[in-house]
Amino acid sequence: MSAIRSCIGVDVGGTFTDFVVLESSGLKIYKLQTTPENQSQAILSGLKIFSVHPETPIMHGTTIATNALLERQGAKTALITTRGFADVLEIGRQDRPHLYAFSQTKKPPLVSRSLRFEVSERINSKGKIQKELDPSSLSELMSSLKEKRVESIAIVLLFSFLNDTHERQIETFIKTELCDIPMTLSTDLLPEYREYERTSTTVINAYVRPSVQHYLRHLEGGLKGRSLYVMQSNGGTLKADQAASEAARLVLSGPAGGVTAAFVTAKQAFSTDTPHIITLDMGGTSTDVALCPGRIPQTTETVIGDMPLRLPSTEIHTVGAGGGSLAQVDRGGLLRVGPQSAGADPGPVCYGNGGSIPTVTDANLVLGRMVGAEFLGGQTSMALDEGLSRQAIAHLAESLHCSVEEAATGILRVANATMERALRRISVESGYDPRKYVLVPFGGAGPLHACEIADSLGITKILVPRYPGVLSAMGLLMADLVSDASKALLSMMDALISDPSPLGAIIEQLKAIVQSQLPSDSDKAELECHLDLRYQGQSYELTVPLDLPAHPTSLKSACEAFHRAHHQRYGHSERELPVESVAVRLLARIPKSFTSPKTEELGNPSMKMSDYPRVNVYFSADQPHSTPLMYRDHLIPGCRFEGPALVIQYDSTVLIPPHWEVSIDQWMNLHVALLLS
Repeated sequence: MSAIRSCIGVDVGGTFTDFVVLESSGLKIYKLQTTPENQSQAILSGLKIFSVHPETPIMHGTTIATNALLERQGAKTALITTRGFADVLEIGRQDRPHLYAFSQTKKPPLVSRSLRFEVSERINSKGKIQKELDPSSLSELMSSLKEKRVESIAIVLLFSFLNDTHERQIETFIKTELCDIPMTLSTDLLPEYREYERTSTTVINAYVRPSVQHYLRHLEGGLKGRSLYVMQSNGGTLKADQAASEAARLVLSGPAGGVTAAFVTAKQAFSTDTPHIITLDMGGTSTDVALCPGRIPQTTETVIGDMPLRLPSTEIHTVGAGGGSLAQVDRGGLLRVGPQSAGADPGPVCYGNGGSIPTVTDANLVLGRMVGAEFLGGQTSMALDEGLSRQAIAHLAESLHCSVEEAATGILRVANATMERALRRISVESGYDPRKYVLVPFGGAGPLHACEIADSLGITKILVPRYPGVLSAMGLLMADLVSDASKALLSMMDALISDPSPLGAIIEQLKAIVQSQLPSDSDKAELECHLDLRYQGQSYELTVPLDLPAHPTSLKSACEAFHRAHHQRYGHSERELPVESVAVRLLARIPKSFTSPKTEELGNPSMKMSDYPRVNVYFSADQPHSTPLMYRDHLIPGCRFEGPALVIQYDSTVLIPPHWEVSIDQWMNLHVALLLS
C-alpha cells in the first residue's frame, strides 16, 4: 500500500474549481471560479497560489468529457461497421422513456447517417470468419473519410469481441493514410456482447476523445513536467495518456471522487470498513447522490443523455438541482427550479456578474442561511450582495402573489423535493431503507439542505465532513490507482465448474492488459475479479465477485452470490435454473493509505451559545429565528451543542435547524443527530 506524501487534488465543477493540497504540514484548500471556455485556465491560476515542489503530482477530476457529450460539442465522428448494421445507433432498444406520450421526440445519434459507413465482412456468432474483409470496400471508405473530413473514427464490427481480425485490419489500413485521426476499436474498449451498447460506448469514446486529448495535452504543457493523473468514473485514477485514449472512462470523473472521499471519511469516523451511508453532493449546477451499503456501489450500465455507456463506473444518480439552479414561473403559474443553471458565468444574482434570474443560492442568502460577507472566507471580491438577490426574488414573488420570504422558501422546497426524489430512487425504489443509513452531505451547498432533506426521508443521523465544499477534490487524493478490463465469456457455469481452464485463460489475458496500464511496480497490485451472471434465458445479468484463483469452489460461491443478488434486486431467486456467465471483469488496484490529520484528542469542552453572535435565519417563511453564528475553525473536538445554529467555514455553510444536535469528533467532522422527543 503506497502512502501519500505530497499531492494536489483539483476538481473542476460547473461553478467552482476546487484545490486540495496535501503536504507533511497538513491540508490546504482553495476555490476559484471555473473558466468554462477553458477549464485549464482556472487550474493553472490556482496552482500558482501554492508553493509546492515542482514534482508534486496532480490528481484531477474533470467535466470535459461530460460537457462535450451532454452539450453535443464533440468531434465530427465516423462509425465503421458491418454491412447492414449502420442503423444500430438509430434503432437502439426501442425504449419509450415516456410510456403514455403519443408523440415522443428522440435525440439524433452522435453520428449522423452520412457518417456511418458499412464494410463488406462477416464474423459469425462462434467467432469464425464467414466472409473475408473486402479490400475494395476499404478503398471506397478511405475516399469518403477524406471527403467528409472526419475528426475521429469508431470501428465496431459484428462479433468482433470474439474475433478482432477485421477490426485490426481496418485500423491498419486507415493508419497508412490518416495516421493523425484517432481511432477507437470496440475490441479494445469493450470486447463484450450486446451490439447496441458496444456500439454506443465505442462511439461515445470516439466522440469525446479529441476534446479530452486536446485539453489534457494543453494542461500537461502548463504543468511543466508534473505527473498528471485523472479520476475515472469507477472511482480510481489513471495516467493522463491512458485517459486521453479511453476518454469515455471520464464521464463521471468528478462525482466519483466525492463518493470515494465520503466513504473513506465515514470509515474513519465510524471505525468500520463497511459504513452504510447515502451521499448528497450538491454543487453549483447539479446534485449527485449515491447509496453505499457497506461498499462503494459499482455498475456497468450507465446512461448519459439517453445513451448507454457500458463501462465500469460508480453508481451515481444525478439531478439538475444545485446552488445555481434557476427559479422561474412557468406558463401554468407553477414555480420551477432547475435543471437550467446560472453556472460560473454569470452565476447567481448575488455574485453581481449580471445575473437576473434568482437561484437557490439567492434564496438561501435572502433567508439568512448564508452570510454574504463570509462567503469564501470573507474575500472582498466574492462578497455576496443580498440586495441583488432580494430584488430578483421580489420580481418572482410578484408573479406568485406572495412575500419575498415565501418565494425564497418555495425555491428551497422545490429544490429539496427534487433531491428527495433522487434519494428515494436510489434507496426505497431499489430495496433499501434510508432510515438505516447515515446521510453524508458535501459540495458547497449540501450541508445547507441536509437536515431538511434527511427529515423528509426519516434519516436521523448526518455526517458533515471537515471540508465538505472540496470533498470531491479530496477524494482524488484518496483514490487508488486503478486499471480494469473485461472480456465476453458465454458459458454455462456448470461447464466452468467442471473445467475452469477457459475462464483461467481469459483471466490471464486480462491480467496482462490491466498490469500493462499501471506503473512498473504493477506486480504489487491487488487483483479483483467479477463475473456477469444470469439465469439461462434471461436478457440481463448481475455482476458478482469471484475469488481468485478460479477453481470449482470459488465458482460455486459466485453462483451462490448471484442467487442472493438476484433476490435482493428482484425479490426472488430460482436456484433450480441453470446459471450462465456472460462476461469476465478484472480490476488491478494499487491502494493508497490516507488518514486525515487529527487536530487534537477529544475533550469535554463547555459551550455557551449565548457567547456567539446572532443572525436572523428563516427556517420557515413565517418569521426569522435568532440563531448563533459559529465559525467551524473555532470549534473544538468533543464539544456538543443543539440547534438552531449556523456554522460557517471557507468552503461551505452548515445549517442546523431546531431539534437537531451536533457533536464534533477528533477529525473535526460534525455528527448531526435528530433530537428524539
